[in-house]
Amino acid sequence: MLNTLKKGILVGLETTWTLGKVIFPITLLVTILSQTPIMDWLVKLAEPLMSWIGLSGEAALPLVIGNFLNLYAGIGAILSLDLTVKEVFILAVMLSFSHNLLIESTVAAKVGIKMWVVLVVRIGLALFTGVAISLIWNGGSEQAVYGFISSTEQNVSGVWNIIWLGIEKGLVGILQLAAIVIPLMIFIQIMKDLKWLNVFSKWMSPVTRALGMKENTSTTLAAGIAFGLAYGAGVMIQAVKEDGVEKKDLYLAFIFLVACHAVIEDTLIFIPLGIPIWPLLVIRLVVAIILTMLVAWVWKRVDAQKVEHRKEANL
Repeated sequence: MLNTLKKGILVGLETTWTLGKVIFPITLLVTILSQTPIMDWLVKLAEPLMSWIGLSGEAALPLVIGNFLNLYAGIGAILSLDLTVKEVFILAVMLSFSHNLLIESTVAAKVGIKMWVVLVVRIGLALFTGVAISLIWNGGSEQAVYGFISSTEQNVSGVWNIIWLGIEKGLVGILQLAAIVIPLMIFIQIMKDLKWLNVFSKWMSPVTRALGMKENTSTTLAAGIAFGLAYGAGVMIQAVKEDGVEKKDLYLAFIFLVACHAVIEDTLIFIPLGIPIWPLLVIRLVVAIILTMLVAWVWKRVDAQKVEHRKEANL
């Protein structure tokens, strides 16, 4: 057991270091940008798009902030605006798909996923669902009534104060990452040594097969759904090294997770906004399942055509 704990801690530290090298500089950069007029410029740039999604121009603020920072920052921005229930719900769905883009997309790239694939899927899902809800839902015109929630965003002045705020947030982000990743890696190592991981993979095999993936992606899916994309990436890094996860399964797992990561936490934090959260949860799950199955089907057809072409070429 001592060797298991030691190996789990070492793997957790290694994973934290790998992801921390991505999280820290991006957090520092985005924090600095958020304290400058550049963020206001980005908001104004996004305003013309809002009418296409059925949102007022000021709704660009939580979208831009949420995409560059995180859900909590986006929610903090929503709380500062007078919006309808429909507008808040559209923002919640869109931010569920495309929050914290820079960090989470770069983390995915560390695993071997093309960054443009992650960005296209997440932004595409956000825009598609936003437009769809705007066209389909005729209700929600009443003013949104917010519950109590605290915003942790800080406004500071002075170059060194802004830089220090970015450093502080970056270090806190790495500590939060380590607090989850290290225990998670220890738990996974215990599961491996006690052969529980094989049992878990068998339990999840119907789900992974239905999504077009092999059994060795089950742990990654569970970690990503429960803890988030960054932590799912940490597990996937180890899975790629130790379990030989194929490229196809790698992409399918992340396509599923970019639509449905940390689905419980990310849904619950919208409760104080006074919107219906069950539809939000269902939308994310259904979209993730359909999109992953569709991509798996297309991938399979393309592979089959390649095999046919090779056979014809050899004749």
